[in-house]
Amino acid sequence: MTKFRPCIDLHNGKVKQIVGSSLSENKDELKENFVSQKPAEWYAELYKKDGLKGGHVIMLGSGNEEAAQRALKAYPNGMQVGGGIVKENALKYIEAGAAAIIATSYIFPNGKFSLERLKAISGEVGRERLVVDLSCYGLAASGQWLVAINRWQTLTGFYITKENLEMISEYCFEFLVHAAGVEGKQQGMDLELIKFLGEHSPIATTYAGGANSIKDFETCNELSKGKVDLTIGSALDIFGGNVPYKECRKFFSTLFQ
Repeated sequence: MTKFRPCIDLHNGKVKQIVGSSLSENKDELKENFVSQKPAEWYAELYKKDGLKGGHVIMLGSGNEEAAQRALKAYPNGMQVGGGIVKENALKYIEAGAAAIIATSYIFPNGKFSLERLKAISGEVGRERLVVDLSCYGLAASGQWLVAINRWQTLTGFYITKENLEMISEYCFEFLVHAAGVEGKQQGMDLELIKFLGEHSPIATTYAGGANSIKDFETCNELSKGKVDLTIGSALDIFGGNVPYKECRKFFSTLFQ
């Protein structure tokens, strides 16, 4: 059964919802959907109160460590954390209260996949504490998905395939997949990607990107046969959108806890 996975996206120390593809080095291109007046720990405490586990805190660039640490402290062992995580600092976040760390750019040095680095960070925290972020862009011409790193600005040469999912799953317990092309736009999910992940991911997977309705839980559940969980960000009312958070939390099964 598809479950609701909450999120806290941090940019310049504040909780924000941003159009993912606009996160370039050019600040003039940044498109912010929402900037919260509430601190990161407010959201963490809300998720803790409602018993929502398996959500993620994502640090989008520098200047977010303090806010992330406060969120993890507010909800010990309740949320995953990602953004700038490397082998050398991974345990620091576990000790700070993260349920797991999310590896992204670290395992793609210079845009190339490194099995050596994947093994290293998995060995550092343990497979059961490692989530691998395979956020990607869909390629219309080929119908495939290419993994993107560096705040979704750098395309790698690594495709999301059945074989690659199986290979990486030996070293982590979960995948996080943002459909970067639709992230933050509230214009609909990448339905083919959800279906593909449901068919071929051998481990738990959370999808994010484009969800804009409560009905998207039913859609995700149907397409993935209940194997892919869903994050709703910009569309949530607690982030300035129209989708009621109180309704979304009903889609979290207590069995998952």
